[in-house]
Amino acid sequence: MVENTDSPDSVLMFVVLILVVIGAVMVYSASSVLAETRFEGNGFFVKRHLLRVLMGVAVMLLVTRVNYHFFVRISKWLLIVGLGLLLLLWFNRGEAVGARRWIRLLGISFQPSEFIKLALVIYTADSLARKQDRIRSFTDGLFPYLLLFGVSLGLIVVQPDFGTAVTIGVILTIMLFVGHVRLSHILGVGLALVPVLYVLIFEVGYRRGRIEAFLHRGDHVEDMSYQIHQSLIALSSGGIKGVGLGQSTQKLLFLPEPHTDFVFSILGEEFGLLGTLTVLSLFLVLLWRGMRIALNARDLEGFFLATGITVMICVYALFNIGVATAVLPTTGLPLPFVSYGGSSLLLTLIGVGILLSISRRGRENGRDGKFKVNRVK
Repeated sequence: MVENTDSPDSVLMFVVLILVVIGAVMVYSASSVLAETRFEGNGFFVKRHLLRVLMGVAVMLLVTRVNYHFFVRISKWLLIVGLGLLLLLWFNRGEAVGARRWIRLLGISFQPSEFIKLALVIYTADSLARKQDRIRSFTDGLFPYLLLFGVSLGLIVVQPDFGTAVTIGVILTIMLFVGHVRLSHILGVGLALVPVLYVLIFEVGYRRGRIEAFLHRGDHVEDMSYQIHQSLIALSSGGIKGVGLGQSTQKLLFLPEPHTDFVFSILGEEFGLLGTLTVLSLFLVLLWRGMRIALNARDLEGFFLATGITVMICVYALFNIGVATAVLPTTGLPLPFVSYGGSSLLLTLIGVGILLSISRRGRENGRDGKFKVNRVK
């Protein structure tokens, strides 16, 4: 299972480690006031974050040395475990009021939605590679995915965590498109889901409120638009160069969740436009290297898996930044590698480890034997 092969993609690894370092710095800066006010000193959050970073990077480096086909072979079991965790979360709702998104096992709390996200990407990559001769058929191609995705995302919606479900749905839809599922089938299913999405959004009070606040932000600055309003104040205050590390005003309990959902806003305030463009550039480089790894993969499993993991990271980054800049309604998604987190950070780094594993074994097969996308039929 663990092999000695060529070195992994050094550019991708460097970019990820830089993002992780930026994340550690920003978690400390953004959370220090909140931690000092409500917890055990200004290092409360960053100490926990650094521990998770060290564990995540160690696991990433280990996974890099594991042949990615191992994860492909156990993809069904990963999916079963993920669905089991979602069901366990559902049946363990008890008297909880509001969202129930975390589960505690063996003294460790984590989000099953983060596990199922990566499990779905791995399973879909394996399935797409095996079904290329039938993928253009609706019955044998798209329909089985609709059932699987419907159950998985439905269990996330009822937590309720509609934003995560939609984001994972976007990731999987891109994978299906890349996997040569007929575009007409995808569009047809999308149109059929419009009434369902309408009910899920506009018949649920707080979701409808978020959309209304997004469309009419100026009318809700004291309630539903408060976070976005404070986020934009932070970004505009930063100017070109920022106010300086640790000098944010918005983290003084004005902006809720400054170290998680809106860490990008504090980064923009303290490092300005130059800081935000740097982070955006790093994610663009990650997208480039990830797709390069996919195109250089030695087989279809590697191609689809590298594509799925790359899309997973970049879509989450896009949605988080879109929320922070008021381009998208509030969803509550973390910024990969940068936001304070546990299960999200760990599983994203595991995904990067798999991506690096694919890069090692793609190079192993020689420059003249690279996998070509146009071989997919």
